[in-house]
Amino acid sequence: MPPSCTVSVRLKPGAKQQKIEITEHGTLRAWVHASPVEGKANAALIELLSDALDVPKSCMSIVRGQTSKNKVVSVIGLTMDSLFARIKG
Repeated sequence: MPPSCTVSVRLKPGAKQQKIEITEHGTLRAWVHASPVEGKANAALIELLSDALDVPKSCMSIVRGQTSKNKVVSVIGLTMDSLFARIKG
């Protein structure tokens, strides 16, 4: 069974730039251009995480917070330590 983890993400849609930060509490903060309409911001978040983590989009899903700014994202193929290392690096 491949490693997997879940990470809390605070999403800020409609931002001028797209980026990801690690907070001091061990969660992620993400900014995306897309507006929170019809799941566009969620799709942009998955795309941003996929690029940053070098993991296929099919290995990620939003397991909680579909309509909230506070989300929980499941990532298959990475441990929490390797996830944070890829975001930092």
